Amino acid sequence: MSSEQTELSILEQKNAHLSAALTQVRQELVRLREQLKHVNQPPLTFGVFHRGNTDSRSVEVYVSGRLMRLAVATQVDITSISPGQRVLIDDKMVVVGVGEYSRVGELAQVAELIGTDRAVVSAEAGSHRIVELAGPLRHGTLRPGESVLVDTRTAFAYERVVRQDVEQLLTPEIPQVTFDDIGGLDEQIETIRQAIELPLRHPELYRQYGLRPTKGILLYGPPGSGKTLIAQALAHSLRDFSSSGEGYFLSIKGPELLTKFVGETERQIRAIFARARALASAKVPVVIFFDEMEALFRTRGTGISSDVETMVVPQLLAEMDGVESLDNVVIVGASNRADMIDPAVLRPGRLDVRIRIDRPNLSSAREIFKKHLDASVPLHTGSDSLSHDEMISRAVDHLYRRQADTALLSARTHSGAERTIYLADIVSGAMIAGIVERAKKYAILDTIENSRHGMTSEHLMRGLDDEIRESMELATRQSPSDWARTIGLDQDIVEIRPIKKEDE
Repeated sequence: MSSEQTELSILEQKNAHLSAALTQVRQELVRLREQLKHVNQPPLTFGVFHRGNTDSRSVEVYVSGRLMRLAVATQVDITSISPGQRVLIDDKMVVVGVGEYSRVGELAQVAELIGTDRAVVSAEAGSHRIVELAGPLRHGTLRPGESVLVDTRTAFAYERVVRQDVEQLLTPEIPQVTFDDIGGLDEQIETIRQAIELPLRHPELYRQYGLRPTKGILLYGPPGSGKTLIAQALAHSLRDFSSSGEGYFLSIKGPELLTKFVGETERQIRAIFARARALASAKVPVVIFFDEMEALFRTRGTGISSDVETMVVPQLLAEMDGVESLDNVVIVGASNRADMIDPAVLRPGRLDVRIRIDRPNLSSAREIFKKHLDASVPLHTGSDSLSHDEMISRAVDHLYRRQADTALLSARTHSGAERTIYLADIVSGAMIAGIVERAKKYAILDTIENSRHGMTSEHLMRGLDDEIRESMELATRQSPSDWARTIGLDQDIVEIRPIKKEDE
């Protein structure tokens, strides 16, 4: 290779390096120019979109609480912006971009919906205001009684907020319990069905005679007698009268509503009835079930410290008798201590039907046993085995036998009279269900440990003995008078003693 060619090759390499360096410098200059342009860009203002006009390419936007009409840049599609959505505004007051929805604000409760785009919400101090619904809330899923996120400056509601302390009370259930699942309460069930179902079956007759449907029912009696099951079965049966075949059951435990904050319990009661009205507005029957009713609506003036019932009871009465109708809504209350409920709640026109759910008698106990110990329960097939009916008869005879082996407690009243409390005096449907459940567990253990398959009468009697022992322990650890009133004994008992311990 000649010297001229060598020199030319060297110069070409230098030229290539120089060209690459110039390209790199040019790219760096472009990057720095873009960065300089970015840092010198004027700040953008956020606004809240209200409505737009595609013909004039203008929009109405809330800016710092003021409603303004602004022009829109060509790169922004007005039809893609939803009410309540944030937009970006440049220094020339032109909308140049689209943002997200606000995630902060004040909590308010929906009192009423106005069309598909507005709602009445409760504000501070019990006042109300009308707000506009943002895009995500315009799909028909919002219901009265629910909590929403509200921006008071723009009067927009942005988001449905689930408050666990309230929403868990308002979640409607659809019970699967039917009246056929309840044993030993045929007379009480028939009374309830006549009171609730007749107005739905024959509304024209009720209108002809000027009668209004029953508004509420009180089920009272000792614990474990089936009050909650009846309320669930009632909600299930009312589904047959719904055009959509649906029905809802709002189960409210009395103590769940009690809080230390003034006015909070009343607010939750309003939310419960608002949700019930919203569900019932679609011609769907709704049952509001207040369990342990005496804990929430006890007689006014009997409180030890806060007297919270002086505000809670009037709130319930206002909801039951208020101007807003309770069509398709049935209120069912359950209590072990009906004597502690405020008399105003129990008067006719509110809880019209009051039914005592008492302890099962011998025939009722047999029916309850058959519900839990039916033909699906496997039995031992030995030579000394009993059938289902024979096992039930043996257990029922033992439960209701008033002899020394079923005597539990010796009770003394204020007058000094002595009374023996037998197992038959405290038997309940829940106790019978517990006896059968214990017997099934003993049968399972026997199968695992001894390979002896199937339930026997011995398993059932062991379960019965366990229930007797635990009932005695609970009775002796409580106040005698409170225990007697809670389980439904009418005697004014001041002292109880376990008989079996004395014998030992």
